[in-house]
Amino acid sequence: MEELLQNEYIIYLINTVAYLLNAFVLFLIGKVSYQLFHPKINVKNELVEKDNLAFAIAHAGYFTGILLAVGSAIIGPSHGLWQDLFDISTYGLMAIVLLNFSTIITDKILLRHFSVRKEIVDDRNAGTGVVEAANAIASGLVLMGAVTGENHTGMSGYVTALIFWAIGQAAVIFIAWVYNLITSYSIHKEIEKDNVAVGVGFAGAIIAIANLVRYALAGDFESWSVTFSDVGFEIVLGLILLPVVRFLTDKILLPGQKLTDELVNQEKANIGAGLIEAFTYIGGSVLITWCL
Repeated sequence: MEELLQNEYIIYLINTVAYLLNAFVLFLIGKVSYQLFHPKINVKNELVEKDNLAFAIAHAGYFTGILLAVGSAIIGPSHGLWQDLFDISTYGLMAIVLLNFSTIITDKILLRHFSVRKEIVDDRNAGTGVVEAANAIASGLVLMGAVTGENHTGMSGYVTALIFWAIGQAAVIFIAWVYNLITSYSIHKEIEKDNVAVGVGFAGAIIAIANLVRYALAGDFESWSVTFSDVGFEIVLGLILLPVVRFLTDKILLPGQKLTDELVNQEKANIGAGLIEAFTYIGGSVLITWCL
């Protein structure tokens, strides 16, 4: 009996090491892929020579997105070591490609009124870096939900993961549009002016809606109608969450002060207020998923 337990423990350790090595290889591939997708950016120069905080934030968000996507494949049900390694590798590679496309979406759609590359690389705009990081984390959360659970429809899990990622990106873009409507200022103009506080608050809204979409996608995939219904319900909750959270931030978390005044109507934007706003969005989304 003792020998059997020892053998099981050894197998457990071998599997753990194999999963870790596989993950590290994917991170290395993610690093190389980022450079391929962004040939005009010298990653080493930005991180080491220029000490570019904006780029470091965006890059950390990119790897966090990879971590979430790869982690979902690791923590899922095991189908044997070799099958697990294959699934982790293939879903990881897919996540890397999609996360790089997410950075393009941030540039062309989410922050389309200015050049994201210029703001991060040339101007070292940390607010833009935070938003790009948030969109990468959002993609990772959506892929995490997409990979979790079993697929009972016979459709390839890679196809559903790709479609779910697209749904998540559409949800983020929609929420970004709504977010700009409920604020009395232009988030694009403020972020372009290097307003980190506005970028942080906006990033919180992006991650919050992605977490709700992740929750809707998590679990076994039964049908498209059920999935779209669940995602739609969570997006509606997100639409309710945004104005409610801004009101609560004004009245409870920042008593005696207006959130907008702290973010844009003073000489130096209050990054702490932006952090509080981001926390309430993300915290609210987490509480919703816990209560449902």
